[in-house]
Amino acid sequence: MIHMKIFMAAASLALLTACSSDAQSAEEPAESVEQQETEAAAEKEKVEKEAAEKAEREKAEAEAEAKAKAEAEKPEYKLNPAFWGFEPVNGASEEAVLITIDDAPDKRSLEMAETLKEKGIPAIFFVNGHFLDTDEEKETLKKIHDMGFAIGNHTETHAILPTISEEQQREEILAVSKTIEETIGEKPKFFRAPQGANTDFSRELVAEEGMLLMNWTYGYDWEQQYMDAAALTDIMVNSEFLQNGANLLMHDREWTAEALPDIIDGLSKKGYSFIDPSKIEGVE
Repeated sequence: MIHMKIFMAAASLALLTACSSDAQSAEEPAESVEQQETEAAAEKEKVEKEAAEKAEREKAEAEAEAKAKAEAEKPEYKLNPAFWGFEPVNGASEEAVLITIDDAPDKRSLEMAETLKEKGIPAIFFVNGHFLDTDEEKETLKKIHDMGFAIGNHTETHAILPTISEEQQREEILAVSKTIEETIGEKPKFFRAPQGANTDFSRELVAEEGMLLMNWTYGYDWEQQYMDAAALTDIMVNSEFLQNGANLLMHDREWTAEALPDIIDGLSKKGYSFIDPSKIEGVE
């Protein structure tokens, strides 16, 4: 009998233990689901926070980039027709000059572009259409443009505009612009009339075409006495017309190409920097 009671007690204890274990096992899945939900919510919150932080960073970077771009695109100089030179804006240096080369790309333009590129000097090359008759000449112009130089319109045949009809003026201006665009993929942004001789019609047409009309402050290389590199260097660097913002006219000529390195060095030694045509007001 005693053995029976002992057996029954043991059985009861075993049953209670089993029930307790079963109850604990039954509770565990509920705790596990709750824990998974908590971890999932925490992970979701983490992901959302990281996404928000990333979006904020990207927004700040985009704003900084836009600000930097806007600053970089601000004009630094504006044209002053009183001396056909340039005045600084937005804090640009006053002691600066613009280099321009007319009658491109005849025989020396590529050489001159290479000289300027080597010295890190920007410039405008004003183009005549009759120097773009062949694929080789067009390739030369493309090389000059690809070096980073601005390309200007100097008419198709170097005609003196006041001496021809308005229709002929239109053809002189538009024909070379078309060839330039076909060659380098963009229209010229600058216009210079041969001998600086404009008409009311040419001014209106140039404005309609979105080009900035300019002449020059001084130039000498077409005069007999300056068809020599040394003489030309001296007058270009020491001219009485040299001033802040001066617009310097040179041409595609043998003596000019020879003088160009010394002209650049001479102007630099006098403290002049060189105007980037893309930084001129009104040029897009």
